[in-house]
Amino acid sequence: MSLDQSKTPLFDAVKKYAEDKVIPFHVPGHKQGNGLREYGAYFGQSVLKTDVNGMEGLDFYNNPSGVILESEQLLAEAYGAAHAFFLVNGTTAGVQAMVLSACKPGDELILPRNAHKSAVGGMILSGAVPVYVQPEYSEELGIAMSVTPGAVERAIRAHSGAAALLLLNPTYYGAAADIETLVQLAHSAGVAALADEAHGAHLPFHPGLPLSAMAAGADMSAVSLHKTAGALTQCSALLLSGGCDPARAGQALSLLSTASASYILMCSIDLARKQLALRGEEMLDETLRLVRLARRELAAVDGLRVFGRELIGTPGCFDFDETKLGVSVRDLGYTGYEVEEKLRKEYNIQIELSDMYNILAVVTLGDSAENLRRLVDALKDIARHPAARKSICNTIIPEIPDVAEAPREAFFGKKKAVRLEDAAGEIAGEMLMAYPPGIPVIGIGERITGETVAYIRLLKTEKCQLQGTADPAVDYIEVLAKSGGFR
Repeated sequence: MSLDQSKTPLFDAVKKYAEDKVIPFHVPGHKQGNGLREYGAYFGQSVLKTDVNGMEGLDFYNNPSGVILESEQLLAEAYGAAHAFFLVNGTTAGVQAMVLSACKPGDELILPRNAHKSAVGGMILSGAVPVYVQPEYSEELGIAMSVTPGAVERAIRAHSGAAALLLLNPTYYGAAADIETLVQLAHSAGVAALADEAHGAHLPFHPGLPLSAMAAGADMSAVSLHKTAGALTQCSALLLSGGCDPARAGQALSLLSTASASYILMCSIDLARKQLALRGEEMLDETLRLVRLARRELAAVDGLRVFGRELIGTPGCFDFDETKLGVSVRDLGYTGYEVEEKLRKEYNIQIELSDMYNILAVVTLGDSAENLRRLVDALKDIARHPAARKSICNTIIPEIPDVAEAPREAFFGKKKAVRLEDAAGEIAGEMLMAYPPGIPVIGIGERITGETVAYIRLLKTEKCQLQGTADPAVDYIEVLAKSGGFR
């Protein structure tokens, strides 16, 4: 029997609490805004009145049995899952919980090299050892795509005792792998199939979008409702198939999650789910209409290349999420970083991310025709004034480095700081990534190569936002002072 997706059990309970004017002798200490008046004056008193904590009638986040549980059951049904957990500290917690649930110390985790840093965090916490699969790479666009079934099958055969396979669905840029085949490959080898769907929370709600992990038969999936599904920042969900043990996943989440989850955030998940379940296809119809119009208009501009569904069938792209509006600016002579800066400073437009050659605008059910018009016009204007240089030299992301120490061992190992130019040959004692997208350039426990050092220096020259190192300037990098190795 289907559940009534028009209901919002948690949101209704929180509204009732605020409307009942309960006298609060409980945390949070601002007491419905009376202790934080400037905040309430700007954001509104209703927000502060609904900033509550676990209690009778409002349920308890870490052990739900009332309105939170009911809302999670509605969320699970909407996503075609057997169980769902609200997450209020992002999909990072979901990815780490999946790895903790599926892997024990020493287990191998097969994952694409362009996996998010949260996967490395999951390996540090669980003691799992990475088996990286090289995704396909578009030299023309300068971006990593998805992994292919052939590459994953080879990894599974070479590591027959692997505990789990972690997949991206889709990549940040919108490329989707043949996830159904990949899940089948994993299951046929007795390997758990996990999915990082941080950029795919909207996929189940429109037939014109790539297949979701739950529909493909994955065991677990972590989705970012705040990215593409309308919820507030930090709001995500962990989804489980019927074959998974929800108690095990709940135990993993209890290690990673706060005991005082924000009801403001959880209410936004409740409402975003209702909206998707009742109006998702209709709203995404309009989103796709707008982004297709923008893509068509930009494709006619000299110097711009808009990439999308024409990539389907190329290596690493089985399907494509059209709501990711990627534009190559390489032929204008600009880097993506330079165009991002121009858009913000000269046109008051902030895009999602940039890289050496491209910019990416994420178009969602919250966008309007007017805002897409402004983006298109701004890019047309920039294209009228190309840079003096006509081509940027091709840059290939370095090959996957050797994993010399398990991430957990490297995390706890003794470290020293060396100058970046002297780091080749050392074992990294920290991660370094460009953010966004948060994909490690060098992972903790990996042997640093000269090629990697050169790539990091290039990213620094282009003023890319680098994160993960103790030295914010990345002049120094921490390496292991002494290595024993596990291989």
